[in-house]
Amino acid sequence: MSTHPATVSIEPQRELKIPRHIGVIMDGNGRWAKQRGLGRSEGHRAGVEAVRRIVALAIDYGVQCLTLFSFSAENWRRPPDEVRFIFGLLRRFVTSDLEKLHAQNVRIRIIGDREGLERGLRGIIEDVENRTAGNTGLDLIIAFNYGAKTEIVTATRAIARKVAAGELKAEEIDEATIARHLDTSGLPDPDLILRTSGEMRLSNFLLWQSAYAELVFVEENWPDFDESVFVRALKSYTERDRRFGGIRT
Repeated sequence: MSTHPATVSIEPQRELKIPRHIGVIMDGNGRWAKQRGLGRSEGHRAGVEAVRRIVALAIDYGVQCLTLFSFSAENWRRPPDEVRFIFGLLRRFVTSDLEKLHAQNVRIRIIGDREGLERGLRGIIEDVENRTAGNTGLDLIIAFNYGAKTEIVTATRAIARKVAAGELKAEEIDEATIARHLDTSGLPDPDLILRTSGEMRLSNFLLWQSAYAELVFVEENWPDFDESVFVRALKSYTERDRRFGGIRT
């Protein structure tokens, strides 16, 4: 996997920098539905179509990794019927789109706490991951029942157990040690975090991994996400001066 962002020409003397890894907080399904006098479930259904669009765009533009925040650990506070509907959407998406994604050489990875998921859904997730594990195209990471604080706590406990067992010395623990124990182990950190619906916060998404990510917030609700929004976000990213704490000389 290349360590350098790709570029795409968009007009003479100008190129888009393509992030290796884009993380997306898909927000605004409920607001989209409310604006149209529809139920929240219709907003979530329309949001799935936006997922298909951004996956296709990521492939077309040469993005290496795409992480989608689809259901947070905090989303359990929503009405039970809505939670069940969202779970059903994930089940239908991964089963209905699996063959197409597999044919497109997409490797699928689901991150988050699986303990709270029913056995049937866990089985589907494992099957999808196993069937696409050998693919070498886009890494599609779906954050489901995910919370970054819990992810960090879980990683810390795993490291502590290794220290207690004598497998690791405390003084050997560094940033790389923690990164290896996160759900995203083996993946590059996100270069760009994109959030829809105008909200300007990370909402417990990839907190460790996003230390140096560029943040782009757009007004469109998630179901309205299309190529024009995608390109606008890439233009904003291209204009950023990423120094990672250093200075230009």
